Amino acid sequence: MDAAIRAVALVKHFGVVAAVDGLTFDLAPGRIYGLLGPNGSGKTTLIRLLTGMTRPTSGQAEVLGVAMPNRPNLARIGYMTQADGIYPALTAGENVQFFAAAYGIEDMARVREALALVDLADREKTIAATLSGGQRRRLSLACALVHQPEVLFLDEPTVGVDPLLRVQFWAHFRKLADAGTTIVVSSHVMDEADRCDELLFMRAGKVIARGSGATLREQAGTKDLEAAFLHFAGVGAVAA
Repeated sequence: MDAAIRAVALVKHFGVVAAVDGLTFDLAPGRIYGLLGPNGSGKTTLIRLLTGMTRPTSGQAEVLGVAMPNRPNLARIGYMTQADGIYPALTAGENVQFFAAAYGIEDMARVREALALVDLADREKTIAATLSGGQRRRLSLACALVHQPEVLFLDEPTVGVDPLLRVQFWAHFRKLADAGTTIVVSSHVMDEADRCDELLFMRAGKVIARGSGATLREQAGTKDLEAAFLHFAGVGAVAA
């Protein structure tokens, strides 16, 4: 398989607004890709198209060689949304168990393994509503990982988390990618960008630049990724 993820002339309109505007790209497997851009640039809409959560106005999205949306293919995909996708009245363990059951997994060992991966093994019996904000983000990640997906979409996974937890998250993302998982991470935090193997700068529904952090800085003639983004966006004068 040449591409784990593919977009072909992908378009999504909301009224007269083109949230995703004619995107075509291939993403190779086993790498971390960063969707970088300001709020409203189309990152979340693109992820929803790729996961099949919404249908395109035109064009096609493919994941693991399958055109999306495709319900059976969801068993091979993990998706962590911006909002905590958990049930507050359930315990941490029950939340992960619920998502595991949705994928046909009844083995509690898998549930406990997912909790351990995000350092919540000691919180299995804790009601989710009583967890801290950072713990709820970790629980959301465990729910997205319990079925061991081949492709993982993470929409602003580190928003509202402390610096130490952010480092832990990225260390785990790297471990997953090294084991063959393809990961797409959306963010508007430029200091996270260098943790990705490749970046796609997005603005107004389009990819305005693509490459590693080092490549994009070199092309923009700047030492700073935020300045590089402004360069490719054509916003203001950027000093090298």
